Amino acid sequence: MSARYAGGWVITLSLVSALLLTLFPMPAAAQVYRPEWVALVVIYWCLAVPERVGVGVAWVMGILLDVISGSLLGQHALALAVVAYIALKLHRQARLFPLWQQAFMVMLLIIMEQMLNLWVQGIIGQAPRSWKYWLPALTSMLLWPWVFFLLRDLRRRYVASE
Repeated sequence: MSARYAGGWVITLSLVSALLLTLFPMPAAAQVYRPEWVALVVIYWCLAVPERVGVGVAWVMGILLDVISGSLLGQHALALAVVAYIALKLHRQARLFPLWQQAFMVMLLIIMEQMLNLWVQGIIGQAPRSWKYWLPALTSMLLWPWVFFLLRDLRRRYVASE
């Protein structure tokens, strides 16, 4: 298997792990701080290997997230597809950013995802949430360096071993 096609299982495993982390039970008080795991992993792969992970993968992950969370079918898919598109457009510049600037960019992308989800929720008549709705963007930003280093290490280790 060439290095170009290596690591497909690493991408799949990381995306499935993000879905599982989304399902992982948390105490009620900590629930509002739950990071947007799927968005973080999709953003990473769009920045790291844009030729392999893009809007289509983000759309599928969004549909799966809709199914497991019981939200309107297509709600997360739309938001993740838009975020993936923007991440793909910015991937060359973002790779040159220092990690703290990447984390800030990730926070802005997560806020955009949350705004799109909130827009869809407003259309279907769900009541707006409190300001705590925006906390996952902050926790996702704070976790970005760890997600980045973990996935980068897995990607490098697997491709190097081929």
